[in-house]
Amino acid sequence: MPSHLHADHSAAQPPQRGVLDALITQTRRLRGGIDAVRRDTASAYEEAEADPRTRWQRALCDLAVHHLDDLNGHLGQLREGSPDASPDAPAPLGEAPGDGHGAPSAAPPFPPGAYGAVPVAAYAPGGSASLVARVGSAEWNLLTDEVSWSDELYAIFGRTRADGPLSLDELPSWVLEEDQPALAAAVTDCLVDGRPIDQEFRAVRPDGAVRTLHMVGEPVLDDDGGTASMWAVLRDVSELRRSERAVRESRDSLRREEHIARTEHRLAVELQETVLPPWRGSLRFPHSGAGTTGSLDLASHYLPSATSALIGGDWYDAMELPDGATLLSAGDLTGHGVAATSGMAMLLGAVRGMAVAGVGPGPLMGHLNQLLDSASQPALGSAVCCRYDPHARSLTWAQAGHPAPLLFRGGEGRVLRPPEGVLLGVTSGASYGEHTETLLPGDVLVLHTDGLAPRSGRLEADEDEPQTGADRLLSLAPRFASARTAQECVRAVVEAFGDKEREDDACVLVARVSP
Repeated sequence: MPSHLHADHSAAQPPQRGVLDALITQTRRLRGGIDAVRRDTASAYEEAEADPRTRWQRALCDLAVHHLDDLNGHLGQLREGSPDASPDAPAPLGEAPGDGHGAPSAAPPFPPGAYGAVPVAAYAPGGSASLVARVGSAEWNLLTDEVSWSDELYAIFGRTRADGPLSLDELPSWVLEEDQPALAAAVTDCLVDGRPIDQEFRAVRPDGAVRTLHMVGEPVLDDDGGTASMWAVLRDVSELRRSERAVRESRDSLRREEHIARTEHRLAVELQETVLPPWRGSLRFPHSGAGTTGSLDLASHYLPSATSALIGGDWYDAMELPDGATLLSAGDLTGHGVAATSGMAMLLGAVRGMAVAGVGPGPLMGHLNQLLDSASQPALGSAVCCRYDPHARSLTWAQAGHPAPLLFRGGEGRVLRPPEGVLLGVTSGASYGEHTETLLPGDVLVLHTDGLAPRSGRLEADEDEPQTGADRLLSLAPRFASARTAQECVRAVVEAFGDKEREDDACVLVARVSP
């Protein structure tokens, strides 16, 4: 970069004014778009300030605003091509000229060579000061010890002209101790070796405010090649660095949150796959009576929610008991993620253990209620538990705030009348009743959780009122009647519900009585 004292260099001419005007217009349009995005996210930012993604988005918007404001200021300086303040110089983006915030005021120009035109404007530390208020210039004459500062530089350092400018010897005392060595080395390289300065440091103002300054400058050589003076342009980049730091911190926070979420999701999936019955396709209970009248042909399916990241506490289970009976159960624990799946594993383990010990469905529900009520992390759950005797073809069942089983017979379906029972974990000492139903060969019993149908009550095109999961299952009665296996019944359920936008995951367990 040539010295500004070399008079044989003609002044560089600015680009065509029309081109710069077009660029300024485009910059302002971009700023308007960013402002629109900021307005759209403002309420979300205030309401969900703990959300790492929202903080990161807000920080990116703020950083973009700083860059666009600076770009607008630079283009305005380039358009004017003169250090004199111009009445039609572009105001900071988002401000109108003459509004008292970014309008240029008459003031002496910068010293010659100080990177072109920088009109004077009010400086507001920590606020939304315009670019021109954040840039100042200085020249230190080594031969006469004279120091020349622009008004903006006084404002940046929080000094007045009565205080006078800082000499190169005084400048380090205003700089944070950890930044002093780098600044001293840069100044020394400039004065001794003639190297340009491009250094950033933090200065402490008299009011205690710490400002981050970026200094760019060059030595000015005399006729003998020695350093006669040094000039520099100093820019207050405090807000820009703050925005960049906010972006980094919010980005890192978001990455940590996403990593935790991915880890928890993986653990929830693995736990769910470990706990739920491993069999797929048809299963027949009791094994010793396979193919005999009254035995159960079983099939099941897990349907994830529309948001696959939400792994809930839904479960289904079927197991043969020591006395030859079959235990069928389904349930749902509130919540999602590892907490829900681990709680589900605890409940399912308790159901299996008590059923093997001979505890009937009603008392079993009472013990589950006590288990949830006394848990260190209270939760609510629903469940249905059935004990099927293949010899008498009798089904004894109890429920705790859960959808009742559906019984399909002769091409028609109905909801079994539920016995008394409240949600698990709602109240201590709740009692749970039992009902007994006699099944017939060819009957189809369906247990399900309540996530099959959308909870928002959306209507299908041919529906007059919202349908529950039970309503839609009952509509499959003709298909169940023609099905020859439980697996065919499950396939019909998947075809009917598999593409629905469920807000929660769901399970379905089908038991078909062998004819």
